[in-house]
Amino acid sequence: MTTAKNQVHLPSCDHNPTEYSDLDRNSVLALRREYVAPATFCYYNQPIQIVEGYMQYLWDDTGKRYLDAIAGVASVNVGHSHPRIVKAVREQVGKLVHTTSVFLHPNAVRLAEQLASRFPDDSELKVSCFTNSGSEATDFATLMARVHTGQFDIISLRNGYHGGTQTAMGLTAMGNWKYPLPQAFGVKHATPAYCYRCPYGLEYPSCDVKCARDVAQLIDYETSGKIAGFLAEPIQGAGGVIDPPDEYFPIVYDIVRSHGGLCISDEVQTGFARTGDNFWGFDGKGVTPDVVTMAKGIANGAPLGAVTTTPAIADCMAQKLHFNTFAGNPISTIQGLMTLEIIDSDDLLSNAKIVGQYLKDRLIDLQGKHALIGDVRGRGLMLGVELVRDRKSKEPATKETAIVHEAAKGRCVLIGKGGVYGNVLRIKPPLCITREDVDFLIDVLDNVFTDTGQ
Repeated sequence: MTTAKNQVHLPSCDHNPTEYSDLDRNSVLALRREYVAPATFCYYNQPIQIVEGYMQYLWDDTGKRYLDAIAGVASVNVGHSHPRIVKAVREQVGKLVHTTSVFLHPNAVRLAEQLASRFPDDSELKVSCFTNSGSEATDFATLMARVHTGQFDIISLRNGYHGGTQTAMGLTAMGNWKYPLPQAFGVKHATPAYCYRCPYGLEYPSCDVKCARDVAQLIDYETSGKIAGFLAEPIQGAGGVIDPPDEYFPIVYDIVRSHGGLCISDEVQTGFARTGDNFWGFDGKGVTPDVVTMAKGIANGAPLGAVTTTPAIADCMAQKLHFNTFAGNPISTIQGLMTLEIIDSDDLLSNAKIVGQYLKDRLIDLQGKHALIGDVRGRGLMLGVELVRDRKSKEPATKETAIVHEAAKGRCVLIGKGGVYGNVLRIKPPLCITREDVDFLIDVLDNVFTDTGQ
């Protein structure tokens, strides 16, 4: 329990949630256990039932308010139930809920046009195909790379996560997300730029970014010498917010292109202003990809994904029929349009940069106070805090991370956790979070580390 001495309070909020009168948490949990697949896991020993949200806050079925510092895993970029999105969706629902790509509708083409305007002028990244999810976007992007190049091998990174479908699972290289069945034909997993746990035992920058240069060795030894493409997140999300050195992607992209492959940037978590300095994660890495996959923040949490590429690459898919019943439907795409509009009008890119740096600085201050914190990393409002039992050995503090994660929830802060060892606190709030929210978050974590003896 939080003691009176270290009690901290959520910043004030002028939103009054609707009184909840539907099924209580225990009833929903019982129904879920009986009728929902058990692989659909819940956070927390006592799962909470979220029934309402407004901007950076969430409410459970008892009326308790929480600071949402995970945002549906980096999905709700402009805030829960943003009034302008609510208004636009209500208007669209009253006109048309569903059509499909064999008919015309203005929302989808306007969103495609708006996405094209966000890419570098000299990139030719302007043609989009909409999907229902990030996993589906991954599938389509790799299919397109293989068709376009006439090659089969795709390189992705160890410690990366790209979705739960069979193809995306093959590209994912974290054992706790993989089932024991064939799903990685033609996929090679390269070494990630995980500097805190360098597999070579080297230190940056004296390492000469060996992990990047070893991609050439992988291609020489494990492929025919020609590849279809390279797929990676600019910052690995589920893998524990792994942010490669600036040299990493320029080196790898040059290697991949010299072997005939396309460079695919997985912007599912890093896109849409989350990293603060740039609209896209790849912008901060000094590269321009050939293909971009996106989901999550594209429509503020609505089920929408997209793949954007050049006309020359997209043309390869026209040799056969391609159809998707729900992708680009009017409801999801109006949310996508409004999301882009709000990112601009509310200047959320600047907020992600300024408040994100403030949050990172305060987390680094906590690191100086609590030995359990081994590393603080990330950019903008995509941050990770790796917990270790000993800073020298870097033994993962998996059990302790679970304790901190659970205790933060008890004090009205919702954060994520990840990494291959489950020892990284993932902090990815809505981009509308304030400095006052950050102070509350840090005070809660400080108290949790202190009160749990961490």
